[in-house]
Amino acid sequence: MTIYQAEELTGHKYRAHKFNKVMFNVGSLERHGDHLPFGTDTLVSYALAKEVASHFDDLLLLPPIYYGMSEHYKDFSFTVSLRPETMIEFLKDILLSLHREGFRKVFILNGHDGNIAPIEIATRSVKVTHPEMKIAVLDAWWITAGQLLPPGTFEVWDGLGHAGEGETSISLELFPHLVEMEYAQGVVPKLPPNANLIWKFSELTNTGATGDPTKATPAKGKAMREVLVKAVVDFINYLDGINWEYELK
Repeated sequence: MTIYQAEELTGHKYRAHKFNKVMFNVGSLERHGDHLPFGTDTLVSYALAKEVASHFDDLLLLPPIYYGMSEHYKDFSFTVSLRPETMIEFLKDILLSLHREGFRKVFILNGHDGNIAPIEIATRSVKVTHPEMKIAVLDAWWITAGQLLPPGTFEVWDGLGHAGEGETSISLELFPHLVEMEYAQGVVPKLPPNANLIWKFSELTNTGATGDPTKATPAKGKAMREVLVKAVVDFINYLDGINWEYELK
């Protein structure tokens, strides 16, 4: 099925096609160890978004967002970050533009941990201002994949980590030509359970990566890609089946 990428459409093609919903991904530009590209968060989330979009004839896919809130990673070069308040306003402007254009159904696929809070604030703000907007978010695919895959899929730290086993595996599946596995190394941080520490990344690792990327394989990445795409497609199909009218009447 065709993927309708907004940046490639002419005015005529846009008017001629009936789009019912919009999807966009949000990533980052930051260090991912010495083995993954700086744009990993964007490359992964955009690849997933494109595959999801291929299942829907009425979905408009926006261009990828390559910059995120990466202030906590900036001790490792090369990092280009938006300030949290900038990120919030940037996302709000996108959502408000979509509202102005008549869209009421939006799915956001996030690829970076630092974007979770800005996405939450921006979407809540727009939702309160425009209650008719229906906004769905996959905010941490790396957590969702671990929940969907069979126990024992990953060997170290449940596959977690920045440029760790899981993220490196899905990178090997989606863009192996950009991965340099001979430089893969990471650190499993000693984080206590039951509450979250507010860390700077340099407090957790001296390699620019956490987890164990040396345990990554393309097969694990393929399994991750398949369960994630299916989960999002099923989610959107469910919402389409109820016309996104989930609210109590």
